[in-house]
Amino acid sequence: MLGMLCAFLLIYFLPVGTERFDKALLEAVRLTNWYAREHVILCLLPAFLIAGAMAVYISQGAVMRYLGPNASKPVAFSVASVSGTLLAVCSCTVLPLFGGIYKRGAGLGAAIAFLYSGPAINVMAVVVTAKILGAEIGIARAVGAILFALVIGTLMHWIYHKEEAQRLIKNTRGFDSAESEQPLGVIVIFFALMIGILVFANWASVDNEAWMQVYAWKWPITAMLSLGLLVLLVWRWHWPVQPLFGLALVLVLTAWIWPGLPELPFALGIAGLMLISALREADREWAAQSWDFAKQILPLLLAGVFVAGFALGRPGHEGMIPSQWVAAAVGDNSLVSTFIAALLGAMMYFSTLTEVPIVEALMGAGMGKGPALALLLAGPALSLPNMLVIRSILGTEKTLVYCFLVVVMATLTGFVYGYFWS
Repeated sequence: MLGMLCAFLLIYFLPVGTERFDKALLEAVRLTNWYAREHVILCLLPAFLIAGAMAVYISQGAVMRYLGPNASKPVAFSVASVSGTLLAVCSCTVLPLFGGIYKRGAGLGAAIAFLYSGPAINVMAVVVTAKILGAEIGIARAVGAILFALVIGTLMHWIYHKEEAQRLIKNTRGFDSAESEQPLGVIVIFFALMIGILVFANWASVDNEAWMQVYAWKWPITAMLSLGLLVLLVWRWHWPVQPLFGLALVLVLTAWIWPGLPELPFALGIAGLMLISALREADREWAAQSWDFAKQILPLLLAGVFVAGFALGRPGHEGMIPSQWVAAAVGDNSLVSTFIAALLGAMMYFSTLTEVPIVEALMGAGMGKGPALALLLAGPALSLPNMLVIRSILGTEKTLVYCFLVVVMATLTGFVYGYFWS
């Protein structure tokens, strides 16, 4: 009754009709709409596909050997960090992949290093940061992000080492250490093709000649990788040729009829793969695992994006919190300003590369270099929707500890950087 009463009073006293509230609500809808158009089909759907395949086709013995709680920490954290770096995805797209390796038996420290490194250690983002904001802040971002992945992973492992030991016993009890039915080389090619599809389908357009040359070929490259995946499924997984040929024909016709809407054949391709997988007894678990990740993660992401849009708006547009307040709060290199920048960065949602123009605009409004670096270190790796999903995988306590470590380390790094470069 108390909960119902609070909800009623909240709705009753909403400042509907005021300009700020109505604009913030519209920004929340627009940000959620933009997220659904730009990220769900091209980012999340292939990520769910990859995460489901991780849970089914990657040998648990291999995960435990290289990323498990008892694995060599330098090896485990290095593998996790490099894997995340190769993906170069946003803070939301990395979540299904993080859930996949953690569910398969990866240690908490290695899984956290992967979770942070995916969106934070983005080579192109670092290059763009150095070009637009200055070489010193680009270098500081690269060094800080690499150290963050290693330090935060180590700290999470140390804090929960007893719980990780118990989890190791639970994971290994009754577990068959046999390798996957497919050879390691085939598994590597299988995941390389899917990750390549994910990366090239999301290849962004930026003011860089080499980057733009690849961008012009993003969809032909994506199509060739998809064709390679179909051939591999027929060759090694013995999928029937007829339905895959029919699916390929449907995708070609769809792309030809609607050439300006590449998301449509992309979505149809993923739906077709999952349908064929679900109809095959040997591969039905792939579709089931992918669906489990989708229904666990997608509703939380959309709800989190809506709330983040309502509070902070879209890039260049205000939510309930005025941008003047943000600019005034981070206008120097003090510890408080740096902490506020790290906290705001952790709450806001940034897609890949969008954090750079936002920080550029804030620096033009007077933001200090220390808070700018703190936002660049905390922002891409955390967001409100990201936190909601991490909580569903790790629980409330571990999520709070992880977010606390990211914000604190971003604050300290930004403060030290601002002190020397102010």
